[in-house]
Amino acid sequence: MEITRLSKRNHYEEIAEQLKRLILDGKWKVGDKLPSTKEMSEQFGVGRSTTREALSALKAMGYIEIRQGGGCRVISAAPAPAQVELPELQALRMNRETLLELLEARHALEVANASIAAEKATEDDLAVLRGLMKEMEAAIGDDLEGERTDLLFHLTLAKATRNSIMLRLFESIVGQLETVIRDIRRVEIYANRSVAERLYREHLAIFDAVSARDAAQSGERMKAHLAHVVDDLMRVL
Repeated sequence: MEITRLSKRNHYEEIAEQLKRLILDGKWKVGDKLPSTKEMSEQFGVGRSTTREALSALKAMGYIEIRQGGGCRVISAAPAPAQVELPELQALRMNRETLLELLEARHALEVANASIAAEKATEDDLAVLRGLMKEMEAAIGDDLEGERTDLLFHLTLAKATRNSIMLRLFESIVGQLETVIRDIRRVEIYANRSVAERLYREHLAIFDAVSARDAAQSGERMKAHLAHVVDDLMRVL
């Protein structure tokens, strides 16, 4: 494999660019199986999580498929269309202030939801959350399933407040956000394995605090989680 070993710690985008170039230059052809994550990581001189992020990026661009068990195969050698951007993303960039206000409102509401849920959640609520945590862990690397379980986790917390107004506020705010950033979240967050793993750990920390009936800790852990989510989105938006 013709690659340039990285002399310092680099972002996964730089590795993805080298791998993409191998495909576009015909070194890897449609149908070819990629080397293992272990082999590529050793040749690049990086950890496996960094290589997996690069592979997730190539998958999002449509160049490769990632099969169950971790094997990767080239499925397209066509350059990605230039200057393609979702109309919704353009609108958000034009009205960044509104997006920031929505994110701020979600932050305030969900920190409160987590704290209240710690006090009011029933055993049935906790059972649903526990099941979602297992599904979320199994879905790491699966963008569609990762998005589904994430949203259900937050919705279940809102329902666990036993407050119909809090639930309606959550559905209104998150509904508006999801309408315009769903595809962005899917590509940039859920398809990125290392980010998905971090999200799972953060949700698990929130669940543990809610299960322990620790309202203050539940709110703090939700606050930290949402701060990371906003950071992820702002890098794209």
